[in-house]
Amino acid sequence: MESLGNVLKRASMARSDMPLPYQEQDTCPICHGAGYLRHDVPVEDPRFGQIVPCECTRRDMERRRIERLVERSKLGELRMKTFESFTRKIVSQNPPARSAERAFKVARQYAENPRGWLVLFGDIGTGKTHLGAAVANFRLSLGEPAVFIVVPDLLDHLRSTFSPSSDVTYDELFETVRDTPMLVLDDLGAQATTPWAEEKLYQILNHRYNKQLPTVITTNRSMDDMDPRLRSRVNDFEISQRCEVRGPDFRQGATISTQRPVEKRPQSQRGGSIREVTH
Repeated sequence: MESLGNVLKRASMARSDMPLPYQEQDTCPICHGAGYLRHDVPVEDPRFGQIVPCECTRRDMERRRIERLVERSKLGELRMKTFESFTRKIVSQNPPARSAERAFKVARQYAENPRGWLVLFGDIGTGKTHLGAAVANFRLSLGEPAVFIVVPDLLDHLRSTFSPSSDVTYDELFETVRDTPMLVLDDLGAQATTPWAEEKLYQILNHRYNKQLPTVITTNRSMDDMDPRLRSRVNDFEISQRCEVRGPDFRQGATISTQRPVEKRPQSQRGGSIREVTH
């Protein structure tokens, strides 16, 4: 390839619908700010004269695709859903199994070093959505791309791309979801069960499974109710880490007793009985 450089600028060859190239202060060393390249081939070659996006332009196009998807998702409304804002009723290095605090610990470790899949499943209102959003927000805070989207909303967005007024094509949206470096799918199983919906979800998750792309899934449905093709991937412990969350619905005002060390005193100095908290 040879750079079009100033040739493109002087000739104003860039179409109006092409993404803008790098700014002058961030000049790309490959295209020198033009944003596009042409094949350095003989005249008889079919590619002669063709303009192709430079690597910097492709990165910028991908960034814009992810930004548009983030705008369509719910993450903008969940910016405050972080690990710091997660209410922990039990503070312990070894929280009880199936507790929200255990899920917090697992999700935090995953966010710091995302590998494979993390599946948070269990009761409604136990903080699974909060933790999924916290993972996405944590990655964004590090400058890494992350997309959080509710599964029924994702399917609605894919359907809406068939409208002539859509500002994004189906392929563009679908490919962005499939390949984003971090994807959080919230409330899997809440979507209307149709062959089309099942096929789209399978295509997305199967692609991410094969490429082992970091993915977080939250669901309150039983694994037995899941599409068998998805269930086999979720249950693959070589790539998927499952964390079950059981407990009261935080949104209904329920509380969990705080677990903390109790200082032992002689019976005569005790002001009352101590009830052991079990889980």
